[in-house]
Amino acid sequence: MSAQVNGRFYAKTSLPTEHGPFDLRVWRAADGKEHLALSVGALDGAEGLPVRVHSECLTGEVLSSLKCDCKAQLNAALTFIQRNGLGLVIYLRQEGRGIGLGNKIRAYELQAQGADTVDANRMLGFDDDLRRYDVAGEILSALNVRSVVLLTNNPAKIEGLRAAGVVVEERQPHKVGLNEVNAAYLQTKRARMGHLFDTLDTLPTDEEGEVIDQGHLERP
Repeated sequence: MSAQVNGRFYAKTSLPTEHGPFDLRVWRAADGKEHLALSVGALDGAEGLPVRVHSECLTGEVLSSLKCDCKAQLNAALTFIQRNGLGLVIYLRQEGRGIGLGNKIRAYELQAQGADTVDANRMLGFDDDLRRYDVAGEILSALNVRSVVLLTNNPAKIEGLRAAGVVVEERQPHKVGLNEVNAAYLQTKRARMGHLFDTLDTLPTDEEGEVIDQGHLERP
């Protein structure tokens, strides 16, 4: 991995969580932003390391908003690497696909008025997705991770990481968190942003026809 490293790790501890214990490192990027690396197992020289590169979502992860699948994806990734005994979650501080918290809430209001997530960004003067993955490349390079298996549904994330010098061996689908509220949002991600879902046309139901809440599904 050949990413240029402009930031540095400046804090590390062991963090007990409901998923299990993680090695937690804080990465301070060149712009002063702090990002996280949560890992299990030995990373030095790892090849085919299971990695989730996850962008911050306060509304989903802290406030438990049903408008997105972010909390379910983060929890599923943390659960998966614990069960696997090896892996890494890189938590990037780029809220709202890079437009920031306030603008994300403005976009939510436009969505409430009928715009989808793509058009809401454009109405505010932003591109569809402003996230960057150079910091993730720096973190992986600093950890001497040689190649990764990426937990994602987003092909643009694969392209962004490869552009940052990351060797992505393959993609592992990461489909969790579908519910009645966010179904249209996830459909837009598939139709307009190229995310890779098998189907979002119907929600899974139980024997009585009630929709099964997937917000807390764990990966097998």
